[in-house]
Amino acid sequence: MAHNPKFGPFAQTPQQRAHVLRQMLVVRENMGLKTPAPAQVLYQRYVAGELSWQEVCDLLAAPSALPSPVPFGSDHQPQ
Repeated sequence: MAHNPKFGPFAQTPQQRAHVLRQMLVVRENMGLKTPAPAQVLYQRYVAGELSWQEVCDLLAAPSALPSPVPFGSDHQPQ
């Protein structure tokens, strides 16, 4: 397997990224921090290899870059 510089040495595969993410989420939970829904979507994209961890952090730091949630039961379609 070729090393992808977009991900750390222990986060090269989706399984490895999921493991690293689980560890981080346990730490956050132990600190009493909740994971907001927009972050969960970005975490899924990180595990899938669509985003690097730096890209996830950058998007979380700039909430205007995140898609707006659609209210439950709304017929509104995001643009």
